[in-house]
Amino acid sequence: MSSPARRPRADAERNRARLLTAAREAFGAADEPVTLERIARDAGVGIGTLYRHFPTREALVEALYRDELAQVVASAPKLLATEKPLRALRRWMDRFAEYASTKHDMADTLRAIIEAGTVDMTQVRAELTTAVQLILDAGAADRTLRTDLQAQDVVVTVVSACAMPVLPGGPEQRGRMFDLIVDGIRQPPS
Repeated sequence: MSSPARRPRADAERNRARLLTAAREAFGAADEPVTLERIARDAGVGIGTLYRHFPTREALVEALYRDELAQVVASAPKLLATEKPLRALRRWMDRFAEYASTKHDMADTLRAIIEAGTVDMTQVRAELTTAVQLILDAGAADRTLRTDLQAQDVVVTVVSACAMPVLPGGPEQRGRMFDLIVDGIRQPPS
């Protein structure tokens, strides 16, 4: 009979969280190439500690990607708790854009783990669609959002707007694009 998996020690959990925070900040900055040594240094741990948690760069990128995706998905109900659905959807779009923009130096590694099947994009789309559907349902209930929408269509549109590497008008243009999307999702007055 196998014994239940032990929970990591508190200091190990703290180190892992610090490594993910340092990696998020390093990958989000475009100032210099991101090395694992830099991430360990910025997290205040030794390189051995980094390798115990993330034996490869790919493992670190995957963990960071999954952690950030979970935060984006979890932001939907949190936004609905404090905002009306229309505003929650617009703020969720901004949160997704923030998430998408922090991938400067990890794009090649992320692409490799996706191609290897380590990250299942069907599952990623499903998680994002579930988050958007929650907001759309709330908007349908309060009659501020159209009821004929497919959450997956909204996700694909938002992801596409964020996938453009350089918009001529920068983040301001992306914001205007999101405003256009929201205007198309808004329930017209009857």
